[in-house]
Amino acid sequence: MAQKGVQLDQETFSCSICLDPLKDPVTIPCGHSYCMNCIKTHWDEEEEKELHSCPQCKQTFTPRPVLVKSSMLADVVEELKKTGLQAAPADHCYAGPEDVSCDFCTGRKLKAFKSCLVCLVSSCEKHLQPHYDVAPLKKHKLVDPSNKLQENICSRHDEVMKMFCRTDQLCICYLCSVVSAAAKRTERQRELEVSRLNIQKRIQDREKDVKLLQQEEENINLSADKAVEDSRKIFTELMEERSSDVKQQVRSQQRTEVSRVKELQEKLEQEITELKRNDAELQQLSHTEDHNQFLHNYPSLSPLSESTVSSSINIRPLSYFKDMTEAVSEVRDELQDVLRDKWTNVSLTKVDVLLPQPEPKTRAGFLRYSRDITLDPNTVNTFLLLSDGNRKATFTSQQQLYSIHPDRFTDNYQVLSRESLTGRCYWEVEWRGTVYVAVAYKNISRTKLLGVSGFGENDKSWRFDCNNNSYNFQYNKVQTPVSGPWSSRVGVYLDHRAGILSFYSVSETMTLLHRVQTTFTQPLYAGLRLYSSAGHSAELCKLK
Repeated sequence: MAQKGVQLDQETFSCSICLDPLKDPVTIPCGHSYCMNCIKTHWDEEEEKELHSCPQCKQTFTPRPVLVKSSMLADVVEELKKTGLQAAPADHCYAGPEDVSCDFCTGRKLKAFKSCLVCLVSSCEKHLQPHYDVAPLKKHKLVDPSNKLQENICSRHDEVMKMFCRTDQLCICYLCSVVSAAAKRTERQRELEVSRLNIQKRIQDREKDVKLLQQEEENINLSADKAVEDSRKIFTELMEERSSDVKQQVRSQQRTEVSRVKELQEKLEQEITELKRNDAELQQLSHTEDHNQFLHNYPSLSPLSESTVSSSINIRPLSYFKDMTEAVSEVRDELQDVLRDKWTNVSLTKVDVLLPQPEPKTRAGFLRYSRDITLDPNTVNTFLLLSDGNRKATFTSQQQLYSIHPDRFTDNYQVLSRESLTGRCYWEVEWRGTVYVAVAYKNISRTKLLGVSGFGENDKSWRFDCNNNSYNFQYNKVQTPVSGPWSSRVGVYLDHRAGILSFYSVSETMTLLHRVQTTFTQPLYAGLRLYSSAGHSAELCKLK
């Protein structure tokens, strides 16, 4: 007990700022004592506030009190030091940085002995005593000191969480489980307002969409009307120009024929006049009664001259220009045949609907856009043999005798199609070995001297790699592994305007292997590239 009393004295004569025995002690007007240097430093920091306070009781002083050393306290502290009795080690009674401190202690705090889960405070032995003496506090749950008591407080209702929600697997307070009708109405009212705002925003968005579609409809109608009018003008101008040519030819031939007829008519009329004159002279002579006069005048009559006009003139009623009419009819028939053959392609590739077109789902749907594609002999590498009407390319170890051409690939075993691809197109490739199915711009390099020429190794080509083990897609040297069912036939779908390039595994069903979404800036050409091994081949299939 004597030791405990000394400890209390030691605490009494310690500075609450530095927690050491008082050095040059001073007592300020509120009665608390501090080391002179500690309280001076504390007040120096408060100088800007023009108010000076006690670190313990927070009482303020104006003006700043004059500090005077307390001789009596100084003597007492010196006497305590001479006794050689020191307070118990701080680690055993006072709270350190890692300890739970007593919430009730003032000044230097003691270590907490227990924490209360009801009061949510931690107490030293002295301040814990009411939990042992007061009946209501005896029911509180005491646990080992804890710094996490606030985790037991509901952040929403500031109440102790004594309940556990099985649905959410969370601890809750009693207010979380039970709310008043008014509170619930307020909560639901907020939710209702949020729902209304969402609905109103969606209504506004849909109204905007409706206006956009109305504008789209108007644009479609205007575009269609313009296309019809432009087409009418084109056909009218075409027909009028051709009709004018025919008209000029007919009129020219008409003038020639009419001139000929009039010339013959004038000759015939002159001949008729001459014949009538002769007939009149003969008639007059025949009525001469004097025989001598008749015989005298008869030799003077001019003999009948030969006619200068053919005696047989053929009349061809309504058939003078029959040949011209037949020729025009023949041109009309040929034009109709051309339009009939080309109109399907015009309908599919030129007269596109303004709204986006969905990608087909079935092979029959893809075949609507099938294109008849052949390989261009001017681009084929000399180690590739073209066959089957320039549809099939096969690698061969023997160079082919192709003519020199600037479009020919010299460093890679590849070839481009003769036909350019725009609009929506579909084609299929039957492959064997290792084959790269590709599309490329026409200005792709043809030799390494002028740039990277391999399909998929630049920004001018896209390639899909096929072999017996795996698929890969490559663009601008970036490879993407592709998984999917193996098939010896690959379908390629291109929607040039939409920037879609898709590769399909073709068997009994169509299985999408890879799709590219980009922007194409030039017409594309189908490409094939073969691995340098005998027997590797690829063929553009006939789909019609």
